[in-house]
Amino acid sequence: MIALTVFRLAAYVRSHRVYQALLLTLAMLAIVHGNRAPRGAEAGVLVDGAILLVPILAWAARSLLDTEPDRQREMSAIQVGGRGREVAAGLLAAFTACAVFATSGLLWGLLLGITGSPSPGLLSVAILLYVVAALTGTALGALTSRAIMPSPAFSIMTLLLGFLAMLLVSATSLYWLTVPLTSWMKAANSGALLAQFPQLAAISLAWCLAGLAAYVWLRRRT
Repeated sequence: MIALTVFRLAAYVRSHRVYQALLLTLAMLAIVHGNRAPRGAEAGVLVDGAILLVPILAWAARSLLDTEPDRQREMSAIQVGGRGREVAAGLLAAFTACAVFATSGLLWGLLLGITGSPSPGLLSVAILLYVVAALTGTALGALTSRAIMPSPAFSIMTLLLGFLAMLLVSATSLYWLTVPLTSWMKAANSGALLAQFPQLAAISLAWCLAGLAAYVWLRRRT
């Protein structure tokens, strides 16, 4: 399974699809961190960067999973010993790619986006939030990949509308129904990020696990 994961990551890079997400990531980070935030605004800047990365991470995960042709994916399932291993290898490869882009976003924010140094508590929360962003991108990208949605147009529209739905729903009292992206930003800008982190992280993780479980279930025969 690890060999298949590495193979898919290598194919993603060799196909040059990786540059799509890379250029989008660099453009977004250049805009968000065009000027260093003043002292005391570290939480808002880091959280905003993580949230805005989610659709790009989803695009990266979707592109990676779509790199391998359908017939090759079927052969991979046979070679690794079953559909479950093939699906797990794909998700691991997608999450690895998302984690690399998320790490780049976090480092850019820490080095070029803020004036002061974040407290140890804020730094820990920021690291975990970028992990959540990578998981969210992996789940959203997997659910809109070609194996689930064969139509490229419908897939792209669903990915973008899914992200927008997360933003809109999380701005309401029903924020617990999705990854509470807007709630993350509100907590950071109001100074309540550390206090609300356990609740928001639990909700986010639950949605990510549910999304990944749905993808695995849908991929049972595809």
